[in-house]
Amino acid sequence: MTADSTAPETTSPSPARPIPRRRDFRPKTGDPAVDQAILDVVAATGITEDVDVVTELVTTAVRFAMDGNDRGELKLIASSFRDLRRAANQFRPFRASRKCSIFGSARTPAGDPAYMAAAAMGAALAANDWMVITGGGPGIMTAGVEGAGRENSFAVTIRLPFEPMDGGGIVPDDRMVRFRHFFSRKLTFMRESSAYVVFPGGFGTLDETFELLTLIQTGKEPPVPVVLFEPEGDGYWRLWKDFVEEELLDAGLISPVDLDLARITSSVDEALDYIDGFYRVFHSIRYVDGRLVIRLEHDVDDATLDHLNSEFADIVTSGGIERTTALPAEIDDDDEVWRPRLIMSFDNRHFGRLHQLVQSL
Repeated sequence: MTADSTAPETTSPSPARPIPRRRDFRPKTGDPAVDQAILDVVAATGITEDVDVVTELVTTAVRFAMDGNDRGELKLIASSFRDLRRAANQFRPFRASRKCSIFGSARTPAGDPAYMAAAAMGAALAANDWMVITGGGPGIMTAGVEGAGRENSFAVTIRLPFEPMDGGGIVPDDRMVRFRHFFSRKLTFMRESSAYVVFPGGFGTLDETFELLTLIQTGKEPPVPVVLFEPEGDGYWRLWKDFVEEELLDAGLISPVDLDLARITSSVDEALDYIDGFYRVFHSIRYVDGRLVIRLEHDVDDATLDHLNSEFADIVTSGGIERTTALPAEIDDDDEVWRPRLIMSFDNRHFGRLHQLVQSL
């Protein structure tokens, strides 16, 4: 984690979506009559795309019930599914917009340096065409929304006994995404966010920070910019970094490259430069047939490609890092097919190094 160093997504018109090739998923509940009923239900919906996944989804729900799980377990799965369905519906109209999550304490009062910095950060993000996601509570969350403005903000809320569930009072209802469970709420944060700015906070903020870094470190979250923001003169994240280095790094519990997964700064401009810079060339990643595809905003020159092959050969298991066009699976999914790409046989282990590769584009 270094102290400081930038472009939101640009979209191009998508070609007509081809009919994708899909596996022929067959229900396997152990009862042929139930299997056929599942196929009939899916057919009755009129769904024509991703029928295999829909069939698997219905089959899994039926099998979970047939497994003999009790009412409490059934309610847990049902409410979790409702959480995720509601969130997907509310975020769907804004899929093309990059979003930055702002985390921090609900107890930070208005006028506090961290509160004012969070408001300034929200305003800077909105001015650069980013939308903001907060937890919908008071403190830092309200500050981020105040800065970004209601038209650029989402509140991903959960009911707590000591915290109002009001989206900061300034988020329109269609941008207030309500959750029953922490895990489905966290999943939505990670699924919808392309960047994170974390302000000082308590157990909840540290939980979000460590989980986010863990997901990036283990490849369960794609490379994303993470900013740990402390107001000028506040050593919150520097002290946190000291602990991480002395207790985790020195003991061999993390790798040195893991320290590069986040940047510490006290400057809104530096934070924004780092976030925008992360996406100046990089767009996204996807695995296809066991190989890693890196989609780009624009092609890299030969010198950059040579540098990548020289600097990051240690994480390539065979061949090198090469240019490619959209692969058949991406074309089937109409998945950013117009973008230039790099492809590599990644070792699927050193995700800290992959994060460094993305930053070096």
